Amino acid sequence: MKRLLIATAMSLYAVGAWAATCKEEATDKKLAGAALNSFMKKCEKDAHTSCDTSAMDKKLAGAAKASFTKKCVNDAVGQ
Repeated sequence: MKRLLIATAMSLYAVGAWAATCKEEATDKKLAGAALNSFMKKCEKDAHTSCDTSAMDKKLAGAAKASFTKKCVNDAVGQ
């Protein structure tokens, strides 16, 4: 049981450390100008696709899906 708790805690830490927003990634890569715009556009599109898939997995529809997707994308982009 103790091993399970330790493994769960470590995996949650790894996921949290991995998840960075688009703005943080762009800053880390020191992007500017057209490169920044292109990166942010692609990152937002990827986030929207991922969030839509997640909403479908949760079987959300209508206003609940729209609200979930909007918050998910904003969190992923870093707004």
